[in-house]
Amino acid sequence: MAADPLTAAVSERICRHMNQDHAEAVLAYARHYGGISDAREARMLSVGPQAMHLEVDGTRVEVPFDHSLSDSEDAHRTLVAMLRALPGKA
Repeated sequence: MAADPLTAAVSERICRHMNQDHAEAVLAYARHYGGISDAREARMLSVGPQAMHLEVDGTRVEVPFDHSLSDSEDAHRTLVAMLRALPGKA
């Protein structure tokens, strides 16, 4: 199946999935990549080609990607790779 372009609808779908099914991963992104080591709550607000946008303890945080995302499959691979790259993750 072909990957979807990173439209607003695709971003919303990714965020809904991450917030509902992978809340601990979103918090880990905020702590490590967002530089907020004492973060208690984080929600993914959007995913674009250049960055993900989070709300961390009520504050908006931008987490840039290491490359420009091309589509939904690239977003998936990149988010998984970012999580696996964290200390203590496999």
